Amino acid sequence: MTQTLRIAMAQFDFPVGDVAGNADRIARMIVEARDARGADIVLFPELALSGYPPEDLLYRPSFLRDCETALNGIAASVQGIVAVVGWPQADGAVVFNAASVLRDGRIEQTYRKRELPNYAVFDERRYFDVDPDREDCVFEVQGVPVGLVICEDLWFAEPISSTVAAGAQLVLVPNASPFERDKHAQRDALLAQRVSDTSVNGMGAAIAYLNVVGGQDSLVFDGASVLADGDGTIHPAARAFEDHWLVADYDAASRRFTPVSWPVEDEESRDALAWRAVVRGTRDYCRKNGFDKAWLGLSGGIDSALVLAIAVDALGADNVTAVRMPSRYTAGLSNDLAQEQCDALGVKLIALPIEKPFQGYLDALSEVFAGKPVDTTEENLQSRTRGALLMALSNKFGGLLLTTGNKSEYAVGYATIYGDMCGGYAPIKDLYKTEVFALAKWRNAVGGGEVIPVAVIERPPSAELRDNQKDQDSLPPYDVLDAILSRHVDQEQSRAEIVAAGFDAATVERVLKLVRISEWKRHQAAPGPKVSRRAFGRERRYPISNGYRE
Repeated sequence: MTQTLRIAMAQFDFPVGDVAGNADRIARMIVEARDARGADIVLFPELALSGYPPEDLLYRPSFLRDCETALNGIAASVQGIVAVVGWPQADGAVVFNAASVLRDGRIEQTYRKRELPNYAVFDERRYFDVDPDREDCVFEVQGVPVGLVICEDLWFAEPISSTVAAGAQLVLVPNASPFERDKHAQRDALLAQRVSDTSVNGMGAAIAYLNVVGGQDSLVFDGASVLADGDGTIHPAARAFEDHWLVADYDAASRRFTPVSWPVEDEESRDALAWRAVVRGTRDYCRKNGFDKAWLGLSGGIDSALVLAIAVDALGADNVTAVRMPSRYTAGLSNDLAQEQCDALGVKLIALPIEKPFQGYLDALSEVFAGKPVDTTEENLQSRTRGALLMALSNKFGGLLLTTGNKSEYAVGYATIYGDMCGGYAPIKDLYKTEVFALAKWRNAVGGGEVIPVAVIERPPSAELRDNQKDQDSLPPYDVLDAILSRHVDQEQSRAEIVAAGFDAATVERVLKLVRISEWKRHQAAPGPKVSRRAFGRERRYPISNGYRE
C-alpha cells in the first residue's frame, strides 16, 4: 500500500446557478490540483456544480439537465487524478444530493446523500429524495480505500460507520454548512466522536472535512475546513471566510494528515468571526448581483457607523458613498460625527437636508391631518423622506443601498417600513444592539485606526425624529431588551420561562407583543447575513396572521 496520499481540497465559492461557470472552473481546478499541487485526489464542496442552496432551480428540468451535461463534460476531461464533485442528480422524477467520483475520463461512482436536513435554514426534503437502495461509496486511490459521505451524513453515526465497515480508512466529507456563532467547537467535537465511533484498537477512520465558503443571499459559508486523524486528533481549522487551496498528505499507515498548504485560523473570537461573516456576506451579495458600489445613510449613530465600516472593508472606500440627511431635529454632533468617520475612512459624504421635502409632505397632508395631534406619523415621514432620497441616488447613479437596521430593531418593529428599512441588503440584520456596540469596539481595536468615532459608541442611541428623543424612551434598556429577545427568538423560550429567569413580567409581555405584531415588517425586510442560531427570514419563519399567545 502506498504510504502517502496527497489530497487537495477546494475551499472556494461556487455561485448558485452558474452551472457553466462552475463547471469550467472545476475542470480547470482539477488540472491545477494535479499539476500544480501534486494531488492524487481533489475534493470539491457539496453541490459545487450547482452552488448551494439551489432552491427551486431544482424544479426546472432544464437546470438539472444542464448539471448532468456539465458533470459528464468534467468527467471526460479527468486524467491522472481522482476528483470528487458534488451535484444535483436527477433520476426520472426524483432528485438526489449527490457527489460523483471521477477518474480516467468517466464517472466511476456516484454517492447519494442519506440524511437530508430539514430544520433551521435547511429544507432539503423539499427538493431531494433518499435512495432506498443506497450503497456505501468506497474507492481506492493509490491503494488507499477512501469513503465518501455528504455533510449532514456526518451528524449521524450510521453513514460513516457503514462506510468504514465497507472498507474505508479515510472518509471525505464535502459540506455546505452555513456559519453561525459557536458552531466550530460543536463541529470539532463531532469529528472526534465519529473517529471514536469507528475506532478499532485505538485507531478509527481519518476524516477530511471540506466546507464551501462565500455569501449566498442571507447565508454565509465560512469554510473553516478541518482534518481529523485516525487517533482522534483534530487539526487546526483552515482560515474562515477565505478562498484557499487546502493541501495535505495522508499517511495510510498511521492514518494521520500532514498539512502541506493550510492557512490556519488564527482568530476565532466571536467578534472576529462575526465581523468577517458580515463583511464577506456584504461583499458577495454585491458582487453576485452586479453591484460594485454601495450607498448608505449616515446618521452619526452607532448602527450606520458600523455598516459604513463593514461596507468599506467589503468594497473599499472609493466604492462607498455616505449620505448625511439632517432634519430640524438632527443634533450638530450627529453631523460632526458623520463627517469625522468619513474623513477617517476616506469615504465621500454627501449632505442632503430633508427639511424641504419633509415640509412638502406636511403641507400636502395638512388639510387631511387638520385637527390631529402630531404623533409617530410625522416621525415616520422623516424616515420615509430619507428612504426616498437614498433610493433616488441608488437609481440615478447605480450601486446598492445598504440598510442599517439591527436585530433588536427588527425584532420589536423599531424601524420604519419604506423608510429606514429601504435598501437591498442589511449587513447588521442579525446583530442585536448590544452586539453592534461590541463589534464596533472590536473593530476599533484590531488596527487601522479609529474607524468608528468613540463618541458614536458612547452617545445614547436616538432616531432623532423629535426633540430630545432617545431610544430608551420607547424601549427597555438594550441590555435588558436583548437578553429577553435572545431567550425568546434564539432560544425559543416562552413568556413564562423568561419571567422565571428573573425578568419583569410586564416588560416581557410588552416585548413579546412587539415581536409578534412586527412580523409583517420583517417579511418585507432586505436580506442580511446570518450569524446567530435563529436569524429572521429564512431561518425563523413565523406567520404574520397568528393567533397563538404564550
